[in-house]
Formats: sequence, C-alpha cells, structure tokens
Amino acid sequence: MIRPPSEANSIILQVTLGCSHNKCTFCGAYKEKVFTIKDDTLINHDIDWAARTCDRLKRVFLADGDALIIPHKRLVTIFRRIRQKLPWVNRISLYGNAKSIRLKKPEQLAELKALGLHRVYMGLESGHDQVLAAIRKGETTRSMIRAAEKVRKNNIFLSVTVLLGIGGLALSMEHARRTAQTLNEMQPNQVAALTLMILDNTPLAQELADGTFVLPNQQQLLEELRTLVNHLNLTRCQFHCNHASNYLPLAGRLPKDKPTLLHAIDQALAGHGQLVPEALRAL
Repeated sequence: MIRPPSEANSIILQVTLGCSHNKCTFCGAYKEKVFTIKDDTLINHDIDWAARTCDRLKRVFLADGDALIIPHKRLVTIFRRIRQKLPWVNRISLYGNAKSIRLKKPEQLAELKALGLHRVYMGLESGHDQVLAAIRKGETTRSMIRAAEKVRKNNIFLSVTVLLGIGGLALSMEHARRTAQTLNEMQPNQVAALTLMILDNTPLAQELADGTFVLPNQQQLLEELRTLVNHLNLTRCQFHCNHASNYLPLAGRLPKDKPTLLHAIDQALAGHGQLVPEALRAL
C-alpha cells in the first residue's frame, strides 16, 4: 500500500484498489491491480475496526492511488462515517489526480472540506508537456494547473509531487525549469521532490534497456535539483526533498529558506557532505 511520507502516523483507510489512471510509464505500484472502489461493507468494517483500535491517531489517509475519483455521494458517506465513528480525527487526506479534481464541482470540494478534507496530494511529475506525453500522464501542464487552482480556491491544502530525472538526460534541465514555472503558477502549499527509480515491471524499464531513455547520473540529478529550486518563486510553501529515493535530503520553507537550500546543493555538487548511498535509496 502506497502513502505519502507525511502520512506515516495516519490511519490508512483503503477505500479503492489501485489507480484510476494506471498508465504512467514510470509507476509500477499498481500494475498488478485492476482499479476498483471497495465495497461499502468492507469500508465500514475497517472504519469500525479503527474506532476500536486507533483512538490515538488524529489523521486519516484514504488509499489507494486516487480516492477522489469515488462518486461524490459515496465519498460524502465515507467522510460522514469517519466523523461519526472517529470523532477525534481532525484531518482527512487523499491522493487526487488532476482528472478526478476537475470532475468535482467547486461546491462538492467545499462540502468535502467541511466534512474534514484537509489535504490533496497531486502528482505533477513534470511541468514539461513533452515529458508528460512521453510518460503517458494523460495530462498537460495547463490541465494540471487548472486542477491545482480548483483545490487552492477551496482553501484545501495542496501538496504537489515532482520527479527528478523523469525527463531523462536529454530533457533534464528543461524539465527542471518548466516544472518550476508550472509550480509557480500552481502556488501549492507543499512541493515534494522525489528522484526517479526505475522499476522492472514498468514500460520505462524497457526504454532504459533499449537505450531510448537515459537516466541522469547522481551529479546531473543534483544539477537538476538546483535548477528546480533556483527557478521556484513560491509564497508560503513547504519544500521537501527528503524522500528515501533522494540522494540529498532537504527540507525548508520557501521563499525564506531558498538560499539555504541552494547552498546545501552547491556543497553537494562540490563534493562536500555525505549523500545517501545507492543501497539505502528506496521507494
């Protein structure tokens, strides 16, 4: 089961199986799953179990890959049952892809917020349309900016994930620059930068084997990270690059900590400091 690092201390309530899109060339998390919405009886059983055993956990994360795609009436019923059975929970979060966000009417997002929806995690991956097409994201930068604006207008915390290396060596710097530009238009509350790790069960692994995709090396990935951070112009945003996939763990608040982040990257590029060993990186 996949969940964001910041949801480590949350009740993980699985309401869907898999991902409603499940076509991205880099993602192997759900390749063996057919996307389904779990039966209400099973969801209610899990909520009842949490009510008996999880009274010290104040947050709920709705898994798997895209809980927001659940039809609105069913989703409202799940939220209301959480409020009824877990009254101590003060925050509900979920993954929402751009399509599922756009499908929700503003008043529907407002209703979910009133019922406890605090945070939506959205995977941008890249702000470069050529990269998005190559990885079969099914979105453009403009369509994802529209989705982000919809979340922000409803005062819901927006966390956006980007993926270092996903443009390959050929588009590395342009991917970083355009991703920063897209994030600047989105103005998310949080940016999480992960580093691409190619899994054997993905189409991208075949592209790597064929030589049609070249993964940037460690130094080039650090240069990509520096370019991304240098071009960010965000207001009141948390920046996290401390996922287990990253060579250089970083965290700070933008714009205040931007000079500190750039200095840390420059030190790493100059060979100072300890990077995460390859054997310790993970997804």
